[in-house]
Amino acid sequence: MQNPEITIILLSKLKNNQRLWGLKQLAFKQFFIKKIPGLVFFKVLGSGKDAGFGLQPSFVHQGALFHFRAESFASQFLKTSEVISTYKEKSDEFFLSKLEPISSRGSWSGNTIDIEKFQPSLGPVASLTRASIRLSKAKRFWSFAPAAEISLANKKGCMLAVGLGEAPVLRQATFSIWESLECLDTYARTGAHLNAIRAAAKEKYFKESMFVRFKAMHLEGSWKGIRFD
Repeated sequence: MQNPEITIILLSKLKNNQRLWGLKQLAFKQFFIKKIPGLVFFKVLGSGKDAGFGLQPSFVHQGALFHFRAESFASQFLKTSEVISTYKEKSDEFFLSKLEPISSRGSWSGNTIDIEKFQPSLGPVASLTRASIRLSKAKRFWSFAPAAEISLANKKGCMLAVGLGEAPVLRQATFSIWESLECLDTYARTGAHLNAIRAAAKEKYFKESMFVRFKAMHLEGSWKGIRFD
């Protein structure tokens, strides 16, 4: 693929005096980010306490996703984006990743991430899972969260993991980065995570879902005290 689709995901731990600004981004940013060349879709996302996966929200942790139809547009965005420079200025911690999708299924608000074929990666890989949870299944879904979060935090090869969401309780996502595809596969196919996935499929927890794996093309900044440059 000469010019593959590219996803940019940023994470921010805002300064305490920027909490109100952060809440405004969650509430209104979708109405202002419109004219970025090559942008297919974007999401501004909240997070749980301590950037985790629980129901208690964080007022300082945020994420944002920007998906571009070609690498050239993503590279230009990284060079000139006011969004990125503003988040950096207002953050105590800031992390940025440039990602090439290597496998994808499902959709997010009707948007899909397209790839020509699966492309295995020898270096670090990232995983994004997101779902719109059926209201009638929410309690059951969240019963799996504590065990899955503990399993993820303790899993060999996990470099970064964060809980994200568009809305409390019902629109949730997980973003993680792994040392290798093998480490990610080991986590995905064992333990609490596997139990949660099986239950979700059997009991049809989700109205819509997306599961994407990426080659980590570029990682920079810091998250929870860990440097990535």
